[in-house]
Amino acid sequence: MIIKVLGTGCAKCHQLEENARKAVAELGIDAVVEKVENIKDIMKYGVMKTPALVVDEKVKSFGRVLTPEEIKKFL
Repeated sequence: MIIKVLGTGCAKCHQLEENARKAVAELGIDAVVEKVENIKDIMKYGVMKTPALVVDEKVKSFGRVLTPEEIKKFL
């Protein structure tokens, strides 16, 4: 499973990345968490508001920081 956090590096983007890593660790699943900061790469997902969470190339959320519990529902 590949989890991507889309964002240009703001505090909310970093928080979402941290929460995603925490959710993966708590579930004990085999997943890679990647940070995507290039605006052109972010735009390929059709996301106009960051931070965004992408799981296996499907946008699951954008424009808000999900909690680890909320992220677990997508995994």
